[in-house]
Amino acid sequence: MLARRDPDGSRAQVLVANVDTALVVMGLDGDYNLRRLERYLELIAAAGVRAAVILSKADLHPPGTALAEVAAVDSMSIKETADPESPETPVALASVPAPEVLIDGPLSDSHPPPQPAMQSLASLFTSDPLKQNALLAVPPVETPSKCPAPEAKVCIEDYLWALYERTPKIDTNKVVERVKIKARVIVKQKKKTRTVTKAFIKTNIKYVLGDFTWKDPIAAKKAGMSLKDYVIGGMDPGFKLKLYRAVRAMDGVGHMPGITSAFRDDYRQSIASGHKAASDSSYHGGSRRGGYGHGLAADLVSVKGENRSQRYAATQELWKWIDAHEKELGIGRPYLDRDPPHVAPLDGAEYAAKRGRVIAQNAEMQTKKHDRVTGRKHRGHA
Repeated sequence: MLARRDPDGSRAQVLVANVDTALVVMGLDGDYNLRRLERYLELIAAAGVRAAVILSKADLHPPGTALAEVAAVDSMSIKETADPESPETPVALASVPAPEVLIDGPLSDSHPPPQPAMQSLASLFTSDPLKQNALLAVPPVETPSKCPAPEAKVCIEDYLWALYERTPKIDTNKVVERVKIKARVIVKQKKKTRTVTKAFIKTNIKYVLGDFTWKDPIAAKKAGMSLKDYVIGGMDPGFKLKLYRAVRAMDGVGHMPGITSAFRDDYRQSIASGHKAASDSSYHGGSRRGGYGHGLAADLVSVKGENRSQRYAATQELWKWIDAHEKELGIGRPYLDRDPPHVAPLDGAEYAAKRGRVIAQNAEMQTKKHDRVTGRKHRGHA
C-alpha cells in the first residue's frame, strides 16, 4: 500500500493498494534526476513495495551513465530494449537474476540442472524492508587472532572487508514535510467579530527506511575500482590499523560490529543522505581532506540480533561501549547522537574540532565553578 498524508496532516491518504511492483519511469530528455529517483525509491521501500526503474527516451540521450548509476550491485546485468521496427520510444531496463529455487529430492542425471531465470526489472530494494535480513545470517569472521607482520596489510583489509560485507546497508532518514493548510478563525476588529479563513504552514516529520546498498558500488564503478579497493583501500593506513584493533576488541566482547560505510569520495558523499558534510569536506575521504588513501572516518553498527529491533538495541549498546572505551580504542564518536555511527581517530582534527571543543568548554565551566566556590569560602573566612 502506498500512502501519503492528507493536506491537513490529520490522517494517511491511501493512493493505491495491493501493489506488488511500483514502476518508476524517468525520461533521459532532461527529466532524469538521481536525487529525485532516490527519494521515490525510499518512499516505495517504506511502503513495502518492490521497486523497478524504467529509463525512457533513450533515443534522445545515451543511457549508459544513467544505467550505471541505477545498477544496484556489480552482479546486476544491464539490458536495453530498442526495437528498430517499433515507433515507440526505446526503454532501458535493468535486469537481475531471480533467486535460485531449492528442490528437495534427487535430480535425474538425464536432465540438466535448472538455470536461474531472469527478471526483466531491477529491484533496488527488498519487497519488505522491515523484514530485510530478518534472520541473523552473519557467520563469524574467520581470520587469525593476530595478523602476522609480512601479511598485516592484506590481513587487516580482509578483516575490515568481511565486516563491511556482512552488514546490511539500511538507514532511517528524517523527512520534514511542510504542508499549507487553511483554517477558519475568529478575529475581533473595532468591537466586532467575524470569521475569516487564514492559511498556515504545518510541519510534519516522518522517518523513512532507506536501503543505500547501491551507493558504494556505483561510486566504486565510477572510480574504476573494485568495491573492496574503494571502500577499504581508500582509508588512511594509520586509521585503518586503529579501526582494525578497535573492531577486534568489540568483536572480542561480543558486540559483533559491522561497517556500513568507510571511504567516500566527493561523488559518493554527494549522494549520501542524512547528517553529512559538504561533498568535498567529508572526513570519509573528501578531496579537501586528501581524497583517496586519506579517509579518516567510518560508520559502525552492530549486526547482533535476529531482527532489526534486536540489532538496533545491540547497536545502541555498541555505541555506549565505544564511548566508555574510546581512550583504549583510539577512536571515538565525534558527533555523538547527531551522527551516532560515525567514528574517527581521537588524535584527528575532526574529533578535536567537535568533541575537543565540548571537552574544553566543560573543563572551563568546572574551573569557573571551582573559582566561585573558592571565592565564597574566602569571603566566609574574612
